[in-house]
Amino acid sequence: MRQLLQKNNKSPFRVIIVGFLLVILMGSFLLMLPVSTQDGISTPFGDALFTATSAVCVTGLVIHDTATYWSNLGQFVIILLIQIGGLGVVTVAGAFAILSGRKIGLMQRSTMQEAIAAPKVGGIVRLTEFVLKTALTVELLGAALLFPVFYEELGLAKGIWYALFHSISAFCNAGFDLMGIKTPFASLTDYAGQPVVTVVIALLIVTGGIGFLTWEDIRINRLSLHKYRMQSKVILTVTGILIALPTAYFFLFEFADAPGGERVLLSVFQAVTPRTAGFNTADLTAMSETGQAVMMILMLIGGSPGSTAGGMKTTTLAVLLASAFAVFRRKENPHFFNRRIPNGTVTQAATVMMMYLILFFTGGLIISRLENLPVLDCLFETASAIGTVGLSLGITPQLGRISHLILIALMFFGRVGGLTLIFAALSNIRGNSARLPQERITVG
Repeated sequence: MRQLLQKNNKSPFRVIIVGFLLVILMGSFLLMLPVSTQDGISTPFGDALFTATSAVCVTGLVIHDTATYWSNLGQFVIILLIQIGGLGVVTVAGAFAILSGRKIGLMQRSTMQEAIAAPKVGGIVRLTEFVLKTALTVELLGAALLFPVFYEELGLAKGIWYALFHSISAFCNAGFDLMGIKTPFASLTDYAGQPVVTVVIALLIVTGGIGFLTWEDIRINRLSLHKYRMQSKVILTVTGILIALPTAYFFLFEFADAPGGERVLLSVFQAVTPRTAGFNTADLTAMSETGQAVMMILMLIGGSPGSTAGGMKTTTLAVLLASAFAVFRRKENPHFFNRRIPNGTVTQAATVMMMYLILFFTGGLIISRLENLPVLDCLFETASAIGTVGLSLGITPQLGRISHLILIALMFFGRVGGLTLIFAALSNIRGNSARLPQERITVG
């Protein structure tokens, strides 16, 4: 057994997966305790597992309303799981090692590199310190900005707790909220026209979703955009487009009845939150099927590599589009900002997209058949799960146990990453350098 563990620990991908599983199980057992609920009852393991997975995988799908079902202890466990899941289990473990002064070996550095999608092992400890300092600073700043609003409504103690809870949840792109004290499962709909809450939460979502490597570029190079990594330039460009275009659509077609200022806030927020935050300021069930489909696309795309967000990632979309344009222009390789993209990266991007689409459609169709619910509602749910978003059309609590298990698997897949799971499973298989005979096949 000891030799097997040592053998498995040689794979950073397996360490990441096991780390997430252990934290989810520990969180599940804590949430099962009677003291974790307001009524003092023990939560069934299935419900606790679903909630813990949703928190660690920073999704936000819930069976029980967070504010009215869970006690203060239960809410604290949930926000702790969100913080660990948002920063990454390996990153948090590395932080404890750094703070304790222990020497971090090459294996640990390699695992930390994979966990935060760093380009190289060198400087990984410094980068981890930057990740922790950035997260703490942004979350405290967000809480400070939210505090006056919640203080006015809830008083000092609850105002501090609500500001901190929602700041962490937004930065980690989790989508858990405590607004059930007004209307269960209402999310932030009461703040649709409140600029402070809407703007601060949206900024926290974007800040957490563009990735720590991009923020390091911004910190070092500031306005010297030509010095940025090519990846940072791609992330900022795609993120801007994915906010601007959906905002224009929602403003023109979905919220025409809202007053002018509130209409802008609604449009911007609903363009930001599907990529992978899970808060909502609008009634999603009242939106058109086209609007819901646009949100599903945004949920599947998700955030950026090395961020607190999930989904296929903005860079995956960018690589696939660049590859398509290269084919249209009869060029051998796609490129960004005068930099060529390796063919292996294109292959990986296509693989990630196919895995997401297959699991998204398969999960939605199975749930629709099991629960006898409309396919679009179920696809919205599976897109939310695999994109680690947390938005829902309200069907999550009424689903059966098998459907919940499907969503749990999709949430875990979406947070850990499909390639991580595959590389972990195949880490002991050595590649064969022999090349088979080539033959052309017609596509398109």
